[in-house]
Formats: sequence, structure tokens, C-alpha cells
Amino acid sequence: MTTAPLAALLPPLTLGLALALAVWLDVKERRIPNSLILAGTAGALLLHLLMPAGTGLFHTPAGSPGLASALAGFACGLVLLLPFYALQALGAGDVKLMAMIGAYLGPAGVAGATLLSMLAGGMLALGVALCSGQLRPVLDNVAHMLRSALVRGIGGAGASIDQPASTTGKLPYAIAIACGTVLHLALRDWGVWRLFS
Repeated sequence: MTTAPLAALLPPLTLGLALALAVWLDVKERRIPNSLILAGTAGALLLHLLMPAGTGLFHTPAGSPGLASALAGFACGLVLLLPFYALQALGAGDVKLMAMIGAYLGPAGVAGATLLSMLAGGMLALGVALCSGQLRPVLDNVAHMLRSALVRGIGGAGASIDQPASTTGKLPYAIAIACGTVLHLALRDWGVWRLFS
């Protein structure tokens, strides 16, 4: 059974809308509401129920690998970013957003999207620091956080990162997550990146 052309547009439109709203709200309010995550995840699960069987919502032809894959992707997205939340490097909304993306992409797909989101986040932070003249304070803060984590680790204390004395600002990380996810989907069929599809 092949997917109708209109039905094949539903996964990218649904995920695209959820990501656009997450970016807009994160930039505007510096938070990603639970209602958006819940609606996006419900949309993913509904697509997995309604689409014909297949290898993925974003493959050609589009098809659902099943609810088990969606739930495994959700859990994988949550687990991949949870340590960064525990270290206070990311907010809870960012972690839940990646879990929602996992419900669309499945476990392998969300692993690739997470990797590219982290790269996008680093590039975004570096670009903002360069443009705002804050590169030196940012590098000083990174060095401070790494030193404090190393000292705690050597001393046998729990893993945590001390906040630096002076902050250089907080980026809306939903931008990096959206960029990493879109880039992952664009690269999905290229060479080695097929491992993450």
C-alpha cells in the first residue's frame, strides 16, 4: 500500500509547525510550554497510528514503523539530553522537545538529530559570542565550569558544573534543536548518515 502524496506531507508539516512554535516561544518567552510538547507528541503518535506500515515517517514512501518505534524514540530523546539538564546546561523544555522529536524520528533518527543539534548549538553560541564581543568571557566561563567539574570529579563529589561568577547570556536552545533536526532530515540519505535514519 503506497502513501498518498498529501498524507506524505503530514509528518514534515506537523513536525515543522511544532518546531517553529517551539523556536518562536523560546525566543519570545524563553520557555517551551508543556502543552506544545504534548500536542506535538500526540501528533506524532497519531501519525504512527494512521500512516501505513513502512520504514519511517520521513522516508519515501512515508510509512510508520509502529508505535513501539515512536515510544522508543521519545524515550531515547529524553535520555540523550537528560544529563545536560541534570548539569543545568539545558532547560527541561529543551529535553522534552528532543523527546517529542524522537516520537517522530524513532531512536536512531533522534540520535542523529541530537548530535547535529549539539553541533548547531555550539556554532550558535560561538557566533553570538563573536558578534556581541563576548567571546573572551564565554571562553573564561567554559574554562571555569570545566575546572570546577574536574575538581569535583577528582574529589569524589557528584558530577555537577558550577555556574560562573558572571554570565554571558542564555541562548534559546530550541533554535539549535530545530536546525539540527532539519539538517538531520536533509542529510538522512547521505552515506554514513544513513546509520541515523
